[in-house]
Amino acid sequence: MDTEKSKGIPKKRRGILRIKDRILQCLIWAFSFITMGVLVWILIYIISNGISHINWEFISTIYKPVNNQHGIFPMILSTLYIVLITIVIATPIGICSAIYLVEYSRPGKVLSLIRFATETLSGIPSIIYGLFGYIFFVIALHLKWSLLSGALTLSIMVLPTIIRTTEESLKSVPIAYKEGSLALGATKLTTIAKVILPCAISGILTAVILSIGRIVGETAAVYLTAGYVTRIPTSIMDSGRTLSVHLYQLAKEGISFEQSFATAAVLVVIVAIINLFATTLAKGIKKFTIGG
Repeated sequence: MDTEKSKGIPKKRRGILRIKDRILQCLIWAFSFITMGVLVWILIYIISNGISHINWEFISTIYKPVNNQHGIFPMILSTLYIVLITIVIATPIGICSAIYLVEYSRPGKVLSLIRFATETLSGIPSIIYGLFGYIFFVIALHLKWSLLSGALTLSIMVLPTIIRTTEESLKSVPIAYKEGSLALGATKLTTIAKVILPCAISGILTAVILSIGRIVGETAAVYLTAGYVTRIPTSIMDSGRTLSVHLYQLAKEGISFEQSFATAAVLVVIVAIINLFATTLAKGIKKFTIGG
């Protein structure tokens, strides 16, 4: 308020500004709590309806309704395989693309083309990705319905998320860090690997977590490329049904309300575990590289 007085703002004007600040602050808190409340409500609703139907048999057995077996173990494995393969393929490509855009590219046609491609990819509906993956990976490349076909398709889908999020994270690293490293004689590549990337690890982690969320929740693209068989996959060339596709099948066939919620609850828990593991791994990498 001393600053406001020094600027000669009338007392009445200061009161109005103070009221506006309080109103804006209340709105920010209210919308934040609404957002958090919606998330908590969805989680409680899913888990409360599904937790009572989850047991060891449900998690560890196969799905064969004709034999009265309704386990989701093959779907859990297929989901984990799809997530792992997709992240292994998409993360290095996305990070390297972001590094090029931030550290090496110059304004011009090439940069404009890359940004246009990234923005276009992020706006394409998932069913189009599924049709492309089916025609190109499944049929043209003869990969058939397989986890690899699904992972390659999903890798293209999550690339825009990884590139844009990593790019913003790299830009947020203070320029003094880069200049200090170069001044000490480090090469540009060493500076990127030893200084910039460790400082941007939190943003890269965010990109990976967002990508994992889209991967496990995707149905159309996986349905058309990875297939929907319920057997346990033994290799990346086998077809498999993910948990999201299994949820779709249960809802489509109207088989069991309880099984649907139980599967959804397991999916939520798996996503939480993967995110926790990714966060822990990122902290370990950051501590190992820059000591903090």
